[in-house]
Amino acid sequence: MSKQTRYIFITGGVLSSLGKGIAAASIATLLKKAGLKVSILKADPYINVDPGTMSPLEHGEVFVTDDGAETDLDLGHYERFLDENLSQDNNFTTGRVYSSVIEKERRGDYLGKTIQVIPHIVNEIVDRIKAAGKDKDILIVEIGGTVGDIEGLPFLEAIRAMRVELDKGLAMNIHLTLVPYLKASGELKTKPTQHSVGELRRIGITPDMVICRSEMPLDKDLKDKIARSCGVDKNCVIESFDCQSIYQIPLLFMQQNILDPISSMLNLGQLKVDMSDWNTLVKRVIAPSDLVKIAFVGKYLELKESYKSLTEALIHAGAHLDTKVDIKWIDSEKIYSENVDEILKDVDGILVAGGFGKRGVEGKMEAIKFARVNKIPYLGICLGMQLSLIEFAKNVLNLKDANSAEFDENTPEPVIYLIDEFIGKDGSKQIRTHKSPLGGTMRLGGYECDVKKGSILSKLYNGVKTIKERHRHRYEANPKYRAEFEKNGLMVSGESSGLIEAVELKDHPFFIGVQFHPEFTSRLTKPNPVILGFIDAANSR
Repeated sequence: MSKQTRYIFITGGVLSSLGKGIAAASIATLLKKAGLKVSILKADPYINVDPGTMSPLEHGEVFVTDDGAETDLDLGHYERFLDENLSQDNNFTTGRVYSSVIEKERRGDYLGKTIQVIPHIVNEIVDRIKAAGKDKDILIVEIGGTVGDIEGLPFLEAIRAMRVELDKGLAMNIHLTLVPYLKASGELKTKPTQHSVGELRRIGITPDMVICRSEMPLDKDLKDKIARSCGVDKNCVIESFDCQSIYQIPLLFMQQNILDPISSMLNLGQLKVDMSDWNTLVKRVIAPSDLVKIAFVGKYLELKESYKSLTEALIHAGAHLDTKVDIKWIDSEKIYSENVDEILKDVDGILVAGGFGKRGVEGKMEAIKFARVNKIPYLGICLGMQLSLIEFAKNVLNLKDANSAEFDENTPEPVIYLIDEFIGKDGSKQIRTHKSPLGGTMRLGGYECDVKKGSILSKLYNGVKTIKERHRHRYEANPKYRAEFEKNGLMVSGESSGLIEAVELKDHPFFIGVQFHPEFTSRLTKPNPVILGFIDAANSR
């Protein structure tokens, strides 16, 4: 195989949210298992610069990369499937493209020319795709949205132009589309797929492969019909029907020999894939031996995609422990001191996730108190750690005014406070911060954390002295209260340049709060140690 990067362009038709990201990640996983150097890029046609300022209810989770980029949640799927760290180069939006082109125009880079979608915007998109594919055997490019969306046209033009520019055997187009089932007639219908492929052809893109999303498997006659009407080979019509777990999709694709036509079109030679370890984990996801019930206390329960990485991380931990993690979703705004015992009486562990804003924090602290007093395994992430400190300060240290400056900037007891930039003892800047367009600064991306010897956290990470995890937050634990916390049994077990990164309760089976987001580094084949330890403790009750 030549050294040139091959490109697989994945588009979607008929409806959004059909699973292009899962399909892309599944193909990437198979290619990586075949020994190729693979990466994935998500190109989003929306005009926001990135999802960082978008509501979780609008867009779902904001996934944070190790280098501090706020990206689309599909990058989380990519990392979880590939078991690789991606970066800001693996996701860009229309907003970022236009910002870059306008900045270049203002600098005079275009020598006074009229700036147009073609060639300038399209060329910027092409340049970003090529940069992401540098030094890779394969780059899979997922185009967000649906064919027919007006905002997606420049992206489709970019991949059309690239396909023309590249030598034969260096690129292929895969189109994922819906084959709906009509209950009234008892039929799967191919017409939406035909129309979607027709729309692609109208703008100059001919798919080499069609992946069919459906509620159930397609019979041979239906697949043959799709092949004829869409102009693809019969072995290039791939089923992607509803499965019990998204982690079954690579196995489903492999059963259909998806790599054979991909290898043929991209001149990859004979590809051998061993998915036995993956298959073992998937079997444990689908049919585990044990069951553990976890109370997931949050406030974005209207759209559980807001917590996608965390729910997937729980699945990863469960697979490695051969345990089904049964999530009991609990709206924190509906928890009060009068009903907390009833709500949480039957759970094996309590999880309080991250979030921004004051809404629902009282209910979260009631849940934290219940876990602390009743010695139920507890994991607090980001805001969940901060609230565990406030609850402890209120109810153990008797600091009744204990609060976060996020909720009351004039609180007399700022257990959690805002620091725009942390300055080390030697005067150097120890922590990089990112200025938000909304006015605040945030710690974003991976930071090292020193782990206290002998702590539960140390045991979870197998005695490693320094770990690295990802952050997304504005407020920090105030070190002013550290001595009183530790004097009364709440130990700081992780810190970074003087900042409190992790706390845990002594004389408790498992009570840990972490400022970082452990879910961002969890993978099916390598669950995060903190989340794995939490589920193990809950399962051991």
